[in-house]
Amino acid sequence: MAIERIILLSGEGEGPLLAAILRGHEAKLAVDLVATKDELIAATTDDLAGARLISFCTSVIVPADILHRLPGPAYNFHPGPPEYPGRYPSMFALYDNAPRFGITVHEMAAKVDAGPIVAAEWFAISSTTTLNELDELIYAELAAKFRTMSIYLATLDRPLPRLPYRWGLRKTKLSDSEALRRITPDMDEAEVARRKRACGGSVIFLA
Repeated sequence: MAIERIILLSGEGEGPLLAAILRGHEAKLAVDLVATKDELIAATTDDLAGARLISFCTSVIVPADILHRLPGPAYNFHPGPPEYPGRYPSMFALYDNAPRFGITVHEMAAKVDAGPIVAAEWFAISSTTTLNELDELIYAELAAKFRTMSIYLATLDRPLPRLPYRWGLRKTKLSDSEALRRITPDMDEAEVARRKRACGGSVIFLA
């Protein structure tokens, strides 16, 4: 069945631009913009025949029942490479002093950041790259990848080819990022410096 409708889950700022890119490939394509879980649920109550769900760099977790009712895979643009599944991957890459980072596009599954990967890109980062700088690079890479893949997402009525990449074993959670932000008096200077670089201005000094 041809793609007739795309449900685009993204931030309110970039949603209209991403929708315009998709419609540029198929003028009759309906694009529903949603930014929250409640909006997503409301947009998926009717028949989903001919619909495709795309999630772009959002923390909203799509309920499994919605994924199961879609006629084909839903796709997520993840702000990190396969090595870094989970929340705030850029923070943990900087804390690890990783020499490179990247982005991933994957099929969505009931478990977060676990579905088959259909695209991935990497780029080098230096030992002085800050969190803000890395996040800007990530967003630029995600936007470029969306533009490249948009014609297939808007018009191809079969699943995108899967690639033989595997997700990393450590999947970070919100609680992990909150723990990383904490700096305690017993930490040495090197550990404090690593956490400051990883977390930017969001570190919390504990007495």
